[in-house]
Amino acid sequence: MQDTDANQVWDVVVVGAGPAGATAARYAALGGARVLLLDKATFPRYKTCGGGIIGQSRHRMNEHALATIEADVPEVGFSHRMGRVTRVRTGAPFVAMVDRERFDQANVDAAKEAGAEFRDGANVRSLTDEDGHTRLTLSDGDDLLARVVIGADGSGGRVGRHVGVRIERADLGLEVEVPRRPEDATTGVLLDWGPRPGTYAWVFPKEKTLTVGVIERKGYGEQTRSYLDAWIKRLDLHPTEQDRSSGHLTQWRASDSPLRRGTVVLAGETAGLLEPWTREGISFALRSGEWAGIAAAAHTNGDAAALDRYEAQVQAELVPEITVGEKLLRIFTRFPGAFHFLISKTPMGRSYFVRFCRGETTLVRAFRRRWVQIVAGWLQ
Repeated sequence: MQDTDANQVWDVVVVGAGPAGATAARYAALGGARVLLLDKATFPRYKTCGGGIIGQSRHRMNEHALATIEADVPEVGFSHRMGRVTRVRTGAPFVAMVDRERFDQANVDAAKEAGAEFRDGANVRSLTDEDGHTRLTLSDGDDLLARVVIGADGSGGRVGRHVGVRIERADLGLEVEVPRRPEDATTGVLLDWGPRPGTYAWVFPKEKTLTVGVIERKGYGEQTRSYLDAWIKRLDLHPTEQDRSSGHLTQWRASDSPLRRGTVVLAGETAGLLEPWTREGISFALRSGEWAGIAAAAHTNGDAAALDRYEAQVQAELVPEITVGEKLLRIFTRFPGAFHFLISKTPMGRSYFVRFCRGETTLVRAFRRRWVQIVAGWLQ
């Protein structure tokens, strides 16, 4: 066990090396903090994720991460209940594609380059408050002391439980990656608004693979699996046992969920930060990770209000997006056919979808428009 000698205390320990954690570690290190980044997995590792990068994410990606972009997508197809596909050509690309294994490794590399130390295969078993520090006990028995802990260990992670995260809703995403065939010539994303309230399916084209997946509210595992099987059959794809398939829970926070407990702060999915309609979380991870890392470094440099400012920034900039996303999800859940028509058939709906994906507007700004409020009020 380590003693509490100042040389043995880390300024910042980040738990979880996904986009939020690696970004937090990078910015904390750039701020002059002595940083340790932990992850229970051995890197590089596979991660269930469509890998779509919207403009809000791209604007914040470091050079290492930008180099992992495999495709810029200029077309999207929409369907409802696996019916006829309406294709929309967007001119300039509206979304980029990354492989999460490479993307996450690139973010870790950027954190290490900034000065953070990385330790994979390190599973945090418990956190305890101790004389103004936080003691982290690992599964192998090692102990660490930190002035600030940033929790970015994902849905149901140990740090989130320590802080007391409260979740509004959790969903199960299932996906499979299949090799692209010569006949898979499309360069577009395909989105299908699904057979049950709030469900949807996707195809995201990568350089050598197609990521095919579905998402549905947690608690319906068998029917979600059947949904994925039906979607794969509809696409005339034939995955083999060698193709990657996996599942992952996504979650978003209840309105009263804490972001912090003392000097333990949360970022990204651990904090329940994602957009509820699309379940897009990478942009939330990169933004909250950056802010958390900056705040953690400032706190260790004597800025007593830094962690308070982090909470305030999340509340001011990210929580409103979650709130509007919940409104959109309620509309989509009640009227998927009308929602499909608005996005795929109307010029205004298509324009807002593409502009949102490019990072040219936000859901919050869109909901300030009078016509959007009228339509949303009518559908709700």
